Amino acid sequence: MNEWILQHEPTLRLGAFLGIFTLMAVAETLFPRRERRLPRRRRWPHNLGLVAVNTVLLRILFPTAAVGVAAYAAQQHWGLLPWLSLPAPMAFLAAVILMDLAIYLQHVMFHAVPALWRLHRVHHADLDYDVTTGARFHPIEIILSMLIKFAVIAALGPPVAAVVAFEVILNAMAMFNHANLRLPSAVDRVLRWIVVTPDMHRVHHSVEDDEANSNFGFNLSWWDRLLGTYREQPRGGHQGMTLGIRTFRDPKTCATLPGMLLIPFKGPVAGYAINRRRWQREGDDT
Repeated sequence: MNEWILQHEPTLRLGAFLGIFTLMAVAETLFPRRERRLPRRRRWPHNLGLVAVNTVLLRILFPTAAVGVAAYAAQQHWGLLPWLSLPAPMAFLAAVILMDLAIYLQHVMFHAVPALWRLHRVHHADLDYDVTTGARFHPIEIILSMLIKFAVIAALGPPVAAVVAFEVILNAMAMFNHANLRLPSAVDRVLRWIVVTPDMHRVHHSVEDDEANSNFGFNLSWWDRLLGTYREQPRGGHQGMTLGIRTFRDPKTCATLPGMLLIPFKGPVAGYAINRRRWQREGDDT
């Protein structure tokens, strides 16, 4: 079974990506939540160009990706889950949940450490918020994230199938909760007790510091609720909120591939997202 998964993992992930991307792109066209600041034709080639760069880079640097590390860890009997000797279904479920917790903690860390926040700004500097935002990350952040994922897999020793399932779920949920999609309020209210919805995660992309320091989850909404980072709605409402980062408002920087690649190297090494704990109006230094 593991050999089959290793052989077909790229095809499974690509198929899932294309299917979910198409579904979300159509859905947000039919049921948009917000009016776009920039047209798709200006943003999408660059956001998707960054996705292509990252995909090629990862395949060159890590040909077997996370699933290969999981297979090696299984051969060596590494990790917490093999030590616990859980039944296969429980080990699968525990692996998916614990890897999701790791992604939440990693996301908080990329806001808390100044050097990592400089990389993560590429994701937050998008002037709009749609399905392509969910895959818009600087190549250096992508490499570091993969190395962190390798360490988590080695520590947990998850089943190979669980790693593939988690990768597919993470990718799909990132596209779903970044979609410019209007869900019925009742549906959103129920869904966000379990998973991160577009309205829930959009708050995290606000220019306001206290709002950007909330709703870090990508898949399960539990972690934000349990660890005190949950915020239900943006202060100005979803139509009134401003997306992005105050210091990056020029589309030539925020909406072009060369500009995005240079964002981590711009500006002084000062002031990063998570240390600004109270809301200040622009220009209020008191």
